[in-house]
Amino acid sequence: MNSSTTPAPPGTAPHDRARGALLGLAVGDALGAPAENLTPEEIRARWGRVEDFVLDAPAGTDDTEYTIFSALLLAQHGHALTPAHVEAAWRTRIADGAEGPFRGAGFSERGTVENLRRGLTAPQSAQHRHAWSDGLAMRAAPFGVFAAGDPAEAARLIAIDGSVSHDGEGIHGGRAVAAAVAVAVAGGDLDACVAAALAAVPADSWTARTLARTVTAVREARRTADTGTARGREEVERAVLRAAVVRGYPWTDLAPEAVGLAFGALAACDGRFRPTVLTAVNMGRDADTTAAVAGAVAGALAGTAGIPAAWAAAIGPVSGSCLAWVKGRHILDVADALVAARPATDRVADRSAR
Repeated sequence: MNSSTTPAPPGTAPHDRARGALLGLAVGDALGAPAENLTPEEIRARWGRVEDFVLDAPAGTDDTEYTIFSALLLAQHGHALTPAHVEAAWRTRIADGAEGPFRGAGFSERGTVENLRRGLTAPQSAQHRHAWSDGLAMRAAPFGVFAAGDPAEAARLIAIDGSVSHDGEGIHGGRAVAAAVAVAVAGGDLDACVAAALAAVPADSWTARTLARTVTAVREARRTADTGTARGREEVERAVLRAAVVRGYPWTDLAPEAVGLAFGALAACDGRFRPTVLTAVNMGRDADTTAAVAGAVAGALAGTAGIPAAWAAAIGPVSGSCLAWVKGRHILDVADALVAARPATDRVADRSAR
């Protein structure tokens, strides 16, 4: 990794970085959705190398809609957020409102809803087979936006949000992402983001080991690979995959893997937005989440100006296909709401950082 990460334009305000974080998440989600659960070989067979949207009508998935869901809850309660607030929102806006089989998202969300419907409460509601999924990491960026400059607080808040749905490594994945975004929105560089992510989780955790291993793998691969060529890029991507992927595991949504792949993509491209999210997409696996996480950090590093205009323009209000309650919300409006919800003392700090 190179500490000379391409910075946002001079004068980029934390508010614009906040918008970049959530817009970057939504763009990464939409870019990665068609490649979800594919291998790099399958991606190449279908599209060569993904360099742009491959669908005529690109759209985000549950990653974007659950991000909006959690962000609006955070904007409502701020630093006073409690597990009771999160559980009540899941019950009234998801579990109690859905009829028939739940189709709102991935395995961790399904397990959580089933537990809530059985009468379990947090943290027992998170005791299911997929508590270590990347479903919390995918919705962690708003907590870094809200707690910009305070990665420990961002990590604390996302753990509260995750108490209803995740446990163990699932929580660690969310904490790592939230902390990294908090540093990026405040103007930190990629090295500082990686350091914050590692500091937010136990050093002996699977998440920390995988994150550190992928960043190291990138550094070692770049010593010999010519990353200016397609072959060189593929060599680096293979190194990241070897460092992060648990071969033989039946699902691709394991939090340590997804977080490792996302930070591997960031390290491989020095946090530059376009190559970072495309690297995440072309590695496959849980590509929508991996690209969403990488896109959130890269978007916060770059601000909105660093996100290709055509990609940004393709992101509209969400359809509510996963969560009817968020239908019609736009990710940029949500970013604005989070910034407006920050205490006045935090906003003063923002202005002094400009």
